[in-house]
Amino acid sequence: MSNEFWVEASSKIPLELKEILDYTMRHNIWRKKETINLIASENTMSPLALSAYVSDMMHRYAEGKPFKRYYQGTRYVDEVEVRVSRIMGELLGGALVDPRPISGTTANASVFRVLGKCGSRAVIAPVQAGAHVSHTKFGTLGALCIEHIEMPYDAENLNVDADKAVKLIEEIKPSFAVLGGSVYLFPHPVKEIADAIHSVGGKLVYDAAHVLGLIVGKRWRNPLDHGADVMTASTHKTFPGPQGGIVATRDEKLYKSIGKAIFPYFVSNHHLHRLPALAVTAIEMKYFGEAYADQVVRNAKALAEALAAEGFKVLGEHLGYTRSHQVVLDVRPQGGGAKAAQLLEEANIIVNKNLLPYDPPDAIKDPSGLRLGVQEMTRYGMKEDNMKDIARFMKRVLVDKEDPKRVAREVTEYRKEYTEVKYCFDINTIRDGKLYLLM
Repeated sequence: MSNEFWVEASSKIPLELKEILDYTMRHNIWRKKETINLIASENTMSPLALSAYVSDMMHRYAEGKPFKRYYQGTRYVDEVEVRVSRIMGELLGGALVDPRPISGTTANASVFRVLGKCGSRAVIAPVQAGAHVSHTKFGTLGALCIEHIEMPYDAENLNVDADKAVKLIEEIKPSFAVLGGSVYLFPHPVKEIADAIHSVGGKLVYDAAHVLGLIVGKRWRNPLDHGADVMTASTHKTFPGPQGGIVATRDEKLYKSIGKAIFPYFVSNHHLHRLPALAVTAIEMKYFGEAYADQVVRNAKALAEALAAEGFKVLGEHLGYTRSHQVVLDVRPQGGGAKAAQLLEEANIIVNKNLLPYDPPDAIKDPSGLRLGVQEMTRYGMKEDNMKDIARFMKRVLVDKEDPKRVAREVTEYRKEYTEVKYCFDINTIRDGKLYLLM
């Protein structure tokens, strides 16, 4: 290639490249600096974790377990992975942790594959009580041809009906039970279900995808302390790390069996650049996890109370609204979940529509509710008074019917005060050979 050709070709950026870079930059600015993000399944990494994430490890392969790889060149990856497992295990009270699942769903699949076989049965938390699609016949259980049977639901307490669930387990004797999920405001009855499933020779799986950060921060009970045999989780929701998953257990035999299912059944290479970013986040959670989790729970309750005061129907009022990072609204008076979520996005407030306990399954495209999560805005330093402001913004859009674009401009201006990630190490002072904390 001649130098003349290179100059001519590089003087004009290809349109496709320009579009991709433009959309990416617009997204980064809009989502990180102009919107109030209330998606309950998202978070943001610290600058230090992000710098560890963008490393040469993203180009490399390391199939297998540390120091027993099928590829050469993994000596440093192995050291990082061993430390990730150890640090996460310490945070979870002495668990054996496998960080290789590349998502919470992959973690679930690996565990379900070991605990059940095609044709066996699993009892799951009812969809109304938060079951994730991977727990159901429509997702991972169905792919593994394991029959899913829902435990009874207690509509009054927005939870699994523990007494009826125990009777169901004793009657059908499933291979395993699954608690935890993607929409739940209150802890599921771990001990009661654990005792029941163990009495019939089964195991209890707890999907902590949403509440891992609250468990580490000691604001949500650790299911492994209350009878769960194995815990799966995502590492990017209330736990503010890179997208990925983990499996944790205190049963060494089970740990080894699940490890053999993770690879080679469900994961080949496990996206190695996740590991140093996960390690940095885990270390930050050792220092900041309790303060962060405490503020998340405080903010969720404050947001629920503020929305109720503004006239919204917030689920769980008689129970104190929430004990997690989530708040759930019934927005049928405001036109339903799909319309409300769209209007709020136009106002730079990002939420997701969601089925409510009394919605039929076919209402998924336009359900009655919204699911909100406060963990990311907490990371950016917002506290209880900010939750009142967010509730007022939402009221203006959904109740007062103000022009969303007008509200969006005010939201963008409001967000300018909250762009620095808190509850982490200051990357700039670390580079100077010192260590400061951002709180």
